[in-house]
Amino acid sequence: MNNIIIRIAALASCLVVAGPALSKEAPPPGGPPKDLVLAEPTRFGLDNGLEATLLEFGTAPKATVYVSIRTGGLDEDGKTWISAIAGDLLKEGTENYTALELAQKAAAMGGGLSISSGDESTTVFLDVLAENAAEAVALVAEVIRRPTFPAPEIERIKRDYLRSLAVAKQQAQAQASQAFGKLLYGDHPYGGDWPTEALIAGYTIEDASGFYADNYGAKRTRVYVAGRFDAAGVEKAIREQFGDWKAGPATTIDIPAPPEKPGVVLIDRPQSPQATINLGLKTIDPSDPEWTKLTFTNTLLGGFFSSRITANIREDKGYTYSPRSSLAPHYRDAYWVQSADVSIEHTGDSLSEIYFEIDRLRADGPGAEEMDRVRNYTVGNFILSNASRLGILGQIAYIDFHGLPREYLTQYAERVNAVTAEDVQSAAQKYLVPEQMSLVVVGDLSLVRPQLEALPRLEGRLPD
Repeated sequence: MNNIIIRIAALASCLVVAGPALSKEAPPPGGPPKDLVLAEPTRFGLDNGLEATLLEFGTAPKATVYVSIRTGGLDEDGKTWISAIAGDLLKEGTENYTALELAQKAAAMGGGLSISSGDESTTVFLDVLAENAAEAVALVAEVIRRPTFPAPEIERIKRDYLRSLAVAKQQAQAQASQAFGKLLYGDHPYGGDWPTEALIAGYTIEDASGFYADNYGAKRTRVYVAGRFDAAGVEKAIREQFGDWKAGPATTIDIPAPPEKPGVVLIDRPQSPQATINLGLKTIDPSDPEWTKLTFTNTLLGGFFSSRITANIREDKGYTYSPRSSLAPHYRDAYWVQSADVSIEHTGDSLSEIYFEIDRLRADGPGAEEMDRVRNYTVGNFILSNASRLGILGQIAYIDFHGLPREYLTQYAERVNAVTAEDVQSAAQKYLVPEQMSLVVVGDLSLVRPQLEALPRLEGRLPD
């Protein structure tokens, strides 16, 4: 759930005003953030296992059709990235339309067709004018249910993925992320192994269509529609377009075991002016009652521009430009990671300060002013993320995916406002334990290693 908070500042110094200066009064304090108010959604299921949710939302005469299929990297069985390749091929042609005709039909409805694939799900969505909502359901169903996987297209798509792989291998952030995933997940699909060039080059259209045949079906699919639309007409379209689809397999559930012990990986990038740091560990997932407390703790520590770690190593020390901590959830699994690209000569200093801020939060809870700042940011950010049709559908799909109650959204502000300084300190003590954290550093090891060897916390942990 990537979020951006927008602040609007009025800068008096930018204006030239004739006459005497006017004194400014401080704005009145804002009221307490309110819980999210949603219309009651219409939910129904089909006999083949597909589930649907319709939500009246907003005032603009538009609608968004969003379909989530619970399949992705988790089901690849060693054929790394084949789920994404299969997903890309969905809109390259269907039984009734060419790729060009699909694009033209989507454009005629007022939108464009988008497909994305991840570890656990593939999503297809289309944003259209309200009067085209039922027709948009039919077009999305056509793409999902009747792809033809035209053989000539796979070579072009494979070339795109080969270029992406080559670029990733040259990027310090991608190298660090891949190595960090391997430390936390080993050979589990969440580990994020890169495919070899030979593996991608060897994929055939049968590999892509075979992945589709084995993993797509109604049982794994949820259809969401939000906006202003004819609910009866859209429900009818869903029933007609998806009702006779094969049930397909049940959702794959493969919860990884925690790593036996934390690890350290150092990756050499000779003459690099920066070092990339990833420090983190496995933690609780969104189904845990303390997840909100942990997300609050993450935001305060390193999750937004005014966080403690950012204030320390960016604003105060100037070691880095954009450090960031985050929580990354899977189904019944999650991890916390602090990432930073730092000046190579301050790699050890940066890591030392990150540890310092974690230790300080564990030892002493935050003050009231800091709590209010994080609370207002968190709730405001949540409200902004739900301001669009796609945003609210993403949130609803998120709670469905993790098996959370509807109140997770509607009472989110209430839960955030209830988090105390003691809760934050306790969450840091329970879930952000430095001794349990794995570390990846990518940089010029001739300069980085001596700095890391001087850190007491890493004594005896560095690889040869």
